[in-house]
Amino acid sequence: MTSILYDTPGPRAKRRNLVLTVVFTVLLALLLWWVWQTLDDKGQLKWSLWKPFTTSEAWTTYLLPGLADTLKAAALAMVIALPLGAVLGIARMSDHRWVRVPVGAVVEFFRAIPVLLLMLFANELYVRSTGIPSDERPLYAVVTGLVLYNASVLAEIVRAGILSLPKGQSEAAMAIGLRKSQTMASILLPQAVAAMLPAIVSQLVVIVKDTALGGVMLGFTELLNSRSTLAANYANVIPSFIVVAVIFIVLNFILTSFASWLEGRLRRSKRSTGAVLGAEKIDDLNAAEIGGGSR
Repeated sequence: MTSILYDTPGPRAKRRNLVLTVVFTVLLALLLWWVWQTLDDKGQLKWSLWKPFTTSEAWTTYLLPGLADTLKAAALAMVIALPLGAVLGIARMSDHRWVRVPVGAVVEFFRAIPVLLLMLFANELYVRSTGIPSDERPLYAVVTGLVLYNASVLAEIVRAGILSLPKGQSEAAMAIGLRKSQTMASILLPQAVAAMLPAIVSQLVVIVKDTALGGVMLGFTELLNSRSTLAANYANVIPSFIVVAVIFIVLNFILTSFASWLEGRLRRSKRSTGAVLGAEKIDDLNAAEIGGGSR
């Protein structure tokens, strides 16, 4: 099979790919063995260090509450950043300069600032200008930083997804008398959703991981921050890092798997479900129509 981007490998290419695969597998196995031996030599594989994770106390007291705070902050940021990013992305394509230019400046400004700096600034702002309780302030600061940064990134994703559509879509809508807002809502956005979905989900995964910045710098009791408390009590730093890493991997795998399923469903729903008629069926329909018209 040959396409513009891919040529079927020949015998030499197949042998080369097989050799590279074997070499990579051997190197990966050696790396894993070295990591295992290093952990074993340092005493990090002793059962006493891993035993706390088999008890309910480690999970109900530390890990699960931290995971709940991580999901809470990520969910709030997603719910606010997604529609805000869509609005900003559409506004950047406005025909009105007084809308397009300020929105573009806002998007570029927040997209250029590190999300950690936005969290720290938001925290200081809440300390000096609001009466938010100190135990709730880290959550507000983390969500604010995540929303400001990721909404600006999502705005660019939305804009790029809409601009990637053929111009004929907009021209056809204009030809039948649709306004630009109707074209955007009824034609462009529904088609761009499937194209934008992988990039959007990648950004949602970033939101989940960036909640850890608030735990490190602001004392937000998310999963990584709860891990440090657990490790201090059980003296199992390396095992706790490994367990938390596995939790993040599983969480993000579930998110990306759901997105892949949703993307496939959206793509299938756009395919035509009508039956393809052969020449004989078409002739029969034409004959029936002629016969009906002669009555």
